[in-house]
Amino acid sequence: MPEGDTVARQCRALHGALAGAILTTSDLRVPRAATANLVGWSVREVRPRGKHLLIRLEPPAAGGVPLTLHTHLMMDGIWHVDGKALRSSDTSAGPRPADTIRVVLAARHPDGREARAVAYDVKQVRLVRTADESTLVGHLGPDLLDPSWEDEPALRAQAVAHLAAEPERPIGLALLDQRNLAGIGNIYRSELCFLRRVHPAAPTHAAGDLGALVDLAHRLLTLNLDRSVRVTTGGMLGRDGDLWVYGRGGRQCRRCRARIERGEIGDPRLEGTEPRVLWFCPRCQPGPGAPAGAGGGAPRGARQRAHPDARRPGTGR
Repeated sequence: MPEGDTVARQCRALHGALAGAILTTSDLRVPRAATANLVGWSVREVRPRGKHLLIRLEPPAAGGVPLTLHTHLMMDGIWHVDGKALRSSDTSAGPRPADTIRVVLAARHPDGREARAVAYDVKQVRLVRTADESTLVGHLGPDLLDPSWEDEPALRAQAVAHLAAEPERPIGLALLDQRNLAGIGNIYRSELCFLRRVHPAAPTHAAGDLGALVDLAHRLLTLNLDRSVRVTTGGMLGRDGDLWVYGRGGRQCRRCRARIERGEIGDPRLEGTEPRVLWFCPRCQPGPGAPAGAGGGAPRGARQRAHPDARRPGTGR
């Protein structure tokens, strides 16, 4: 699943292509919105909210009600702008079959410039009144890439409070819960836990300074906002040195040379959901109850297994 920084870059590309233009084509290929006709509407802006994309539209006639076209990339979604896909280390930019198209928008700017945006494999395509956006994204916690993050300390405080509210919940699950804080996916979950030296299955109360964890998450997403290849190591480790543990099962830890392990962790409260894959160093991130510096084994709630190919990064998200 694309991380919050990838979604923000998608929105930036869409905003640059569509904002200020009038729609000349509107094709929403989902049952609930298939009859909607947005031709003549103008695109006011495209903004992210966590991992959600919001295309805000102005009506062609005075007195009309502004609408928002909402999409979510989920695991495989991507927007192509003028035939080009956004390249990112957590998104496949290769060609997509035509039968996976869910949204087609074409627009013309006042200066005659034209733009075309096509969404492949996106989910949750909805068209709502802009005033009702909260029905779709109101449940989300503070957005780590909110432009006002630095000026609004209440956002950080709220994210910390959300995490602390369930002290027994595994920190790896708490970080992925977009209701706590929005923007963290599986890559950042694994990398954050490694950098903070905490096992993803450790209870949140044992995860150390939650404020420092939230600060690190905000800093990493912000630093990677303009990068097509995500880096959490500082970029000083040479070829294939972008990440600490994610996708590196069976390979040596860059810090202590123990073997990175691949596991799974799921939320027993969420019926019907599959456990999510994760990566960690058993020496740098000992499991709950293990002495400091020792391999932690497989703590309750996490299943470990060797990566099938130690040379090839994993693809779980």
